[in-house]
Amino acid sequence: MPLTDGGTWWRGAAIYQVYLRSFADGNGDGIGDLAGLRAKLPYLAELGVDAIWLNPWYPSPMADGGYDVADYRAIDPSFGTLTEAEAYIDEAHALGMRTIIDIVPNHGSDQQDWFVQALAAGPGSVERERFLFRDGREGGLPPNDWQSIFNGPAWTQVADGQWYLHLFAPEQPDFNWRNPAVVEEFHAILRFWLDRGVDGIRIDSAAVLFKDLDSVEESYTDHDEVHDVYRGWRQITDEYEGRFLVGEMWMPDQERFALYLRPDEMQTAFNFDFLSRPWDAAELRASIDLTLTTHVPIGAPPTWVLSNHDVTRPVTKYGRPDTSFSHQDRKHGMETDPVLGERRARAAALLAMALPGSLYVYQGEELGLPEVEDLPDHLLQDPLWERSNGTDRGRDGCRVPIPWSGKEPPFGFGAGTPWLPQPADWKNLTVESQQADQNSMLALYRNGLELRRTTLGDGTLTWLDSAPGVLTFTRESLTCIVNLTADPIDLPTHTELLLTSNPLEEGKLPSDTTAWFR
Repeated sequence: MPLTDGGTWWRGAAIYQVYLRSFADGNGDGIGDLAGLRAKLPYLAELGVDAIWLNPWYPSPMADGGYDVADYRAIDPSFGTLTEAEAYIDEAHALGMRTIIDIVPNHGSDQQDWFVQALAAGPGSVERERFLFRDGREGGLPPNDWQSIFNGPAWTQVADGQWYLHLFAPEQPDFNWRNPAVVEEFHAILRFWLDRGVDGIRIDSAAVLFKDLDSVEESYTDHDEVHDVYRGWRQITDEYEGRFLVGEMWMPDQERFALYLRPDEMQTAFNFDFLSRPWDAAELRASIDLTLTTHVPIGAPPTWVLSNHDVTRPVTKYGRPDTSFSHQDRKHGMETDPVLGERRARAAALLAMALPGSLYVYQGEELGLPEVEDLPDHLLQDPLWERSNGTDRGRDGCRVPIPWSGKEPPFGFGAGTPWLPQPADWKNLTVESQQADQNSMLALYRNGLELRRTTLGDGTLTWLDSAPGVLTFTRESLTCIVNLTADPIDLPTHTELLLTSNPLEEGKLPSDTTAWFR
């Protein structure tokens, strides 16, 4: 139904992440686009999501999957046009779904006008002050020994001898956030998109904007100055009803993490602690308690995330031995049990849906897609592959175009050859093949999201006593039980079963299964 009140809708929202290149191809060139997304909006409405988060859709050389932005006020031609983007926002609103876009503040593209101007203007120019250019050390060495997050040196030398900093790939020069021109430019970018009806801003690499280049150690994460940036952004978004900020911060210190969620900064942030925990009752309960302890006192809604465009898909990561569990291990030939992985991924999905706060679902998660770990080397596009000298296969395995219909590739993705190949056995995972199967992963997500919306409300979580290896809690009138032990467990008496991730066995809750009761 069409949207009405803005309010604070994000506090309990189910938000679906679209990696546009891999969602649906509307023009047959093998790359997902806005035409494809617009055609699939009814699917997302039926799935039951409240908002769509889009990865960067701006013009980009695609050195890092669009996170090297060349123009923050336009749409990449491979995706469509600004007019199409505006039409998509309106069409999504008409179906009751809001739009969240990515803003990348730490770095741009080496093909962005500002950077081209900086190269031409030379050392000491106003144009270079927008970035982090420095003279090198004696002997032709860079200004310091910092390393890129994408492996290799964090400095690249230009023709006149100076060096520029890039925490990620060389094609992604870092902005100088101590320069007022950078601050003003991003304020203008925010207003540009908010004026076009965007409902939320996802902030990429939110904690790394400020650098202490004189430090012997690599000093670029979580400097206090960064909070002034987001106070300014909050002031702008507060001028528009029902708009919010969500930050991407990978930070182990929860007290520092909570500072970003103060009343005059971001409304929400991604919960990577929960995503990173292995399938273990004590670990998951510790993460849930830590999250609630961090968020509840400051009035910020928690978020729950099982996957995204940067990490190994749940069906694969949960199928690995607990001793080798990792959400980012992307090596060849790792031992994986796909049956166990799917079982645990289903249980994890219902657990995440039952928790208070907002929920993020990455495209294909609702289909139970596994990580594609055997992509040919020559097709890998993630800069992590090249910059690690082939030791890290990068994130392409979770970005393979999703299957819609049919028995063979491209599975209804589009008329052309997809930019990354799909496995032939995905014929059993298409939307079409799962639509009518009430035991499918797709049905589990649809039913879970519907019950989440109609049953849970804003109810707080209360833990109940349970055996070791079992999680039991209530919210509103719902009781959630997660059996992480190796054996079936008895069910509560005098309760109505609402939903279970796997069928019951002789009246007991099987191993690696989540069930909701009333």
